[in-house]
Amino acid sequence: MLENIGSFFSDTLSKLSVLFSNVHIQDFIDVLVVAFIVYELIILVRHTRAAQLAKGVVLLLVVYVVALLLEMRVLLWVLNAVMQFGIIVLAVVFQPELRRAIEQVGGVNAAFNHFFRAPRMEDVMRQKWQGAIVAVCDAAERMAEQRVGALIVLERNTNLNEIIRTGTTLRSDVNVEMLGTIFYEGTPLHDGATVVRDARIEAAGCFLPLSNNLAISRDMGTRHRSALGMSENSDAVVVVVSEETGIISVAKNAVLIRRLDRQNLLELLISEIIPPVPEEKPKGLRRFIPKKARASTDEKE
Repeated sequence: MLENIGSFFSDTLSKLSVLFSNVHIQDFIDVLVVAFIVYELIILVRHTRAAQLAKGVVLLLVVYVVALLLEMRVLLWVLNAVMQFGIIVLAVVFQPELRRAIEQVGGVNAAFNHFFRAPRMEDVMRQKWQGAIVAVCDAAERMAEQRVGALIVLERNTNLNEIIRTGTTLRSDVNVEMLGTIFYEGTPLHDGATVVRDARIEAAGCFLPLSNNLAISRDMGTRHRSALGMSENSDAVVVVVSEETGIISVAKNAVLIRRLDRQNLLELLISEIIPPVPEEKPKGLRRFIPKKARASTDEKE
């Protein structure tokens, strides 16, 4: 009995050693890359209409495998005829998701630069953005009190020229009075979105893409769906003021943050729009001195 168990384990170990002797580091990388792609595809179609279509495609593949194993010739002929045009049909049906995936891949370069190299912003532009953000927060607070709906898009790295072309070009300063006038119910631009580029109002009355997220609460209207759709298709930060409830929300990175007050909104926008000031690296021998020691030396001087 013990001899049989020992021989079983020895055979198993020998087979595993043979198996792993043929496995190289690139095989592990290959598996990890494929797993990452599959995971990203699942995240991409989750909570969208494409999720139901993806389930249908998987079901067809399962039926095809079963028909192949059972040698069901008629069903195989039908499925082969369908799959001949399947790639074209999938490209048409999944067009929004494919576009979003390609846009996310294009944003990898910006993320790479952000991670390895601190983004720099000129002091003048930093001051302009601070003033613009304060004006946006003041205007959002006032419009929330007055139950005036608003939709303000703050452009970051993703170029929003396609969105700007759908509206009316203004190129004006960002202030409370201008934003209040734009979103006043009697003006022709109040229904659209206002795009802020480089701390200036670039355009108003713009049309934004709607989100396909099925998990959005039913109490959210077109403004919230547009804000979420804009954050899904770009890295822009979108401020929303609900006309019905006066609730201030922010959409960024396909996530909607609700029930913000002025202070929370101000801190969130500053952290998202204005990058932190990079520390100046000490020169010469000072770079080898600990930071606390340098600070005490500077105080003595």
